[in-house]
Amino acid sequence: MLVLPVVLLLLLVPCAPSSGAQLPEQPKSKEAPIATNGQPFPWDRMRLPKTVSPVHYDLTFHPNLTSLDFTGVARILLEVHEDTSAVILHTKEMHISKVLLLAPEGARPLRFLEYPRFHQLALLSDTPLIQGRRYEVQLEFAANLSDSYHGFYKGSYRTSSGEVRMLASTQFEATSARAAFPCFDEPAFKANFTIRIIREARHIAISNMPKVKAVQLPGDLFEDHFDTTVKMSTYLVAFIVSDFLSVSKTTKHGVKISVYAVPEKIDQTAFALDAAVKLLDFYDDYFDIPYPLPKQDLAAIPDFQSGAMENWGLTTYREAGLLFDPAKSSASDKLGITMVIAHELAHQWFGNLVTMEWWNDLWLNEGFAKFMEFISVDITYPELHVDDFFLGKCFEAMEVDSLSSSHPISTPVENPAQIQEMFDDVSYDKGACILNMLRDFLTPEAFEIGIIRYLKRYSYQNTVNSHLWDSLTNVSCVCVCVCSNYGWYSDDELDVRTIMESWTLQEGFPLVTVEVRGREVRLTQERYLKTDDPSLTEGFLWQIPLTYVTSASSTVHRFLLKTKTDVLYLPEEVDWVKFNVKMNGYYMVHYEGEGWSSIIKLLQHNHTALSSNDRASLINNVFQLVSVGKVRLDTALDLSLYLSRETEIMAVTQGLGELVPLYKLMEKRDMMALENQMKGYIVDLFRGLIDRQEWSDAGLVSERVLRSYLLLFACVRNHPPCLATAIELFNKWRDSDGNMSLPTDVSLAVFAVGARTPEGWDFLFEKYRSSQQTGVKSRIKSALSISPLQDKLKWMMEQSLHGEVMKTQDLPSVVVSISKNPRGYKLAWDFLRANWHALIKKFDLGSHSIAHLVTGVTGQYSTREMLDEVRSFFDSLTEETGSEMRCIQQTYETIEENIRWMDTHLPLLQAWLNRHKASSCAPPQPHEDL
Repeated sequence: MLVLPVVLLLLLVPCAPSSGAQLPEQPKSKEAPIATNGQPFPWDRMRLPKTVSPVHYDLTFHPNLTSLDFTGVARILLEVHEDTSAVILHTKEMHISKVLLLAPEGARPLRFLEYPRFHQLALLSDTPLIQGRRYEVQLEFAANLSDSYHGFYKGSYRTSSGEVRMLASTQFEATSARAAFPCFDEPAFKANFTIRIIREARHIAISNMPKVKAVQLPGDLFEDHFDTTVKMSTYLVAFIVSDFLSVSKTTKHGVKISVYAVPEKIDQTAFALDAAVKLLDFYDDYFDIPYPLPKQDLAAIPDFQSGAMENWGLTTYREAGLLFDPAKSSASDKLGITMVIAHELAHQWFGNLVTMEWWNDLWLNEGFAKFMEFISVDITYPELHVDDFFLGKCFEAMEVDSLSSSHPISTPVENPAQIQEMFDDVSYDKGACILNMLRDFLTPEAFEIGIIRYLKRYSYQNTVNSHLWDSLTNVSCVCVCVCSNYGWYSDDELDVRTIMESWTLQEGFPLVTVEVRGREVRLTQERYLKTDDPSLTEGFLWQIPLTYVTSASSTVHRFLLKTKTDVLYLPEEVDWVKFNVKMNGYYMVHYEGEGWSSIIKLLQHNHTALSSNDRASLINNVFQLVSVGKVRLDTALDLSLYLSRETEIMAVTQGLGELVPLYKLMEKRDMMALENQMKGYIVDLFRGLIDRQEWSDAGLVSERVLRSYLLLFACVRNHPPCLATAIELFNKWRDSDGNMSLPTDVSLAVFAVGARTPEGWDFLFEKYRSSQQTGVKSRIKSALSISPLQDKLKWMMEQSLHGEVMKTQDLPSVVVSISKNPRGYKLAWDFLRANWHALIKKFDLGSHSIAHLVTGVTGQYSTREMLDEVRSFFDSLTEETGSEMRCIQQTYETIEENIRWMDTHLPLLQAWLNRHKASSCAPPQPHEDL
């Protein structure tokens, strides 16, 4: 759950959302499996047998931060469910030196076989293990600390004096616990864990549970013993060996909260500590289930691939996701940190206490945690106005969900690469958006009752989709009364399962076409799909909770559309009707006949008659409908004209989010005249709002985030007043050797302008190198990546891959940012191809990072030549190097859609811009214009 600064995401225009490909199921090995020693392996399936299950793990680890390897011993208590002579479990890239069966009559060695293709280990007993009995096995193992970001891996950081210090930490989700210790590495095999860590005196060790004692060993070593965990899945086990410091507080419920960071950054932990205390207390009360552990640690890890991880009792984060300096961090930094902490702490219940049975229902973890971010932060930090940002998640999900290569929220997956690919916008953002729709449908009160019932009923267990729907249907004694009064239905029995399975078991989302004829409103639903193959939209049907307001009534009216077509009747004729109020529903709306004309007229004369979210959804829908031929481009552009009076962040950013991609496509086609005409139109449209922005940190969070975005956009577009102020501020800041205090919300714009010259770029890079503030480093890095200096851009990518000064964890965002840069997109594509094998080794096949690279780097191409070049490269890959990934199919679809869009709409765009030619259209400035 990578959390990037909101302003950067908005400026660079989100690429096709990252996801990956669902590979064909492989329930069995294609041929009889042979172990590494040449003998037949006794199991031929990817998933483990259910003949035995773990009850308790006793684990000892001894990492060596000098030789960068580790040894360990695992004692596993097993329960036998069927007579068997073979215990099949997981292990990956480790050396197993000895396996014993521990019995009252004494220990005896067990033979073992390894099958690396499925990461499996078979323990073979000469006498059968008997059903109903328990046995204990002991395995001794050794491995190198991983070079990737998964398993038990090495990390490092550089002190302000230049010293490099090492650490070791874990990241086991989804299938990497097996790379740290032999285990039953599937979420349904829950067990208790007792962990011991051997460390040097100069280090500390932390794990899921509190330390109960430290035993001194010979050689200046200590063995830390940790309390036994609650029953949990292997992917939630965690431990860290480092020289971190910590700060602590206690919640009102008596839970000790500690935040860990490298020593020189411990003074940046106060905000996260307070936020964690407040949010854990909120969840404790909201879920009506006490947090079951005595402590919750939050650790800022210098090398970390994703945004954060919900390990039970020891959540881990990127430094940028946890560390906050009130003097140097921006409003979007505060918002992002609060949201990611809220996400991981929500997981302590959704995911940790109640866990999906298998990865096909990952959304039960991630969709809920994403949804609960907004619920919890809205209540605990109302000043952050998180409602202003939720809608963007639904738009991002729809972007990927509108492709034929999308997948249902609940999707069969089998192998590790397929599982990794589930960590995408469909599982997270679509999951959150359909939960929000369900909450609006059931009422917040009934929804809360239902999810509390779900959590209490399935605590320490594993669940599937239907368990959640049954828990929500079973609140019908409350719901039927509430929902009928709420306006959904009168006599129908509430069937949450049937409604919601139409959203979770089929991919995509509906387009509802509305045609008003007097008092009669005709409704039609179909799948919204960006394709030129109409057969792919057939056979889809959703149960859609429609909401609407009209010119005659601001009351929210409700109608459950269960069929392909239906009709509803208004009490009187109206001037306009707006469906999907506040876009609480996960669907698009097309207004047939005069519908769009009446809405455009409303926006031009009285846009505040609709909420900001309603306006944002209209902007999104009308431009997306252009892509599928439902609306003419000039209609969408006519609607955009009202934006000259818009001031709210969601509507402004959505307007820019629809308009900016149009010239971004042109930048890759050498169409400078039309490109600059389009850029001039957008700058003129928002000129008034841009010119009213103060160069300060004043205002509400949403106002500050909007200011940061607008000033960056204006400076990148060479808007003279913005450019002049930014140059002046940068020169003053550089003259002070970076000691002058810049307003944090405008510093990205200032840095971006400064990075245009070689001298400015080098100065910024030196400040990046020496800074200990993660927010400052993040903004400098972003500014460096949008510089027009091609030699610097190429060097920056190479440095990020090398990882000494610019962390390799940031490489995907650096490369994708450079790919959005008109001076860098060819460099980014060349870099991706040249370093493909190194990238998939570092970031893992199927991971969000790889998918982000693939779709991000290629998502703005719009020519047959580039499509052929992209196909040629990806077609040259094998399945082992990623040829089957879903993100590659998404890339092909996106480029083909871009080609169709440009071929179809460029003449209309040219004609419309000519009619609305802005007198202040900026002249071409090829050397600076980004």
